[in-house]
Amino acid sequence: MAQLEHFTAPVDTVVDRMRALDEALPERDGLAVFNRVYLAVTEAVDRSIDSGRFADARAAITLDVRFAERYLRAVDAVDRDRRPPACWRPLFQFRRHPGVRPLQFALAGINAHIGHDLALAVVDTCRTLDCEPVDVEDEFDRVGELLVSLEERIREELMPGPDLLQIADPLTHLLGAWSLERARDATWTAARALWALRALPDVAAEFTERLDTAVGFAGRMLLTPLPD
Repeated sequence: MAQLEHFTAPVDTVVDRMRALDEALPERDGLAVFNRVYLAVTEAVDRSIDSGRFADARAAITLDVRFAERYLRAVDAVDRDRRPPACWRPLFQFRRHPGVRPLQFALAGINAHIGHDLALAVVDTCRTLDCEPVDVEDEFDRVGELLVSLEERIREELMPGPDLLQIADPLTHLLGAWSLERARDATWTAARALWALRALPDVAAEFTERLDTAVGFAGRMLLTPLPD
């Protein structure tokens, strides 16, 4: 038990950091919207670890922490007037835009974090634990299941009203163009590719840059300002 507590301490650290952000940011700030979503995800993962729903708690904790650290580093970069990864730039640029709805902010953040950060977090985890991606696939899948269930709840809670189910509403079209499940599948492929390329650092760096740019482009589309 003491050994497991050693690993859960970093989880508490990232959760505390996200709670501090939640308290400090204005409620309508786009980053605050995503941060609330991600805090709920991290707390759900933490509860699942505590209840024994992950077969390998050490791998789950490592993946959870490495994943969260990439988001927090992006926040730190902006706070220090540095450029965050391209995948995060649209959210930081549009976070106060009055024409972007809360659901768009939440999904743009999820897109950046899943599409880019999760693939790199898998590689970080494998390096930390000296293992192969296949060794953490169960943990990856379990985290993905929690994210999918949470995304469904987010859509229900942040949808402004039933009128948006009308096929002509622009938000309906926008949301239909992005799928968390497809993003998660693509992320697993990207993680395996990056792991296979670890002996070719120049190629891996180029692959990572292209991934970052592509995810950022998708995020920019998700944050298209919409009429009321």
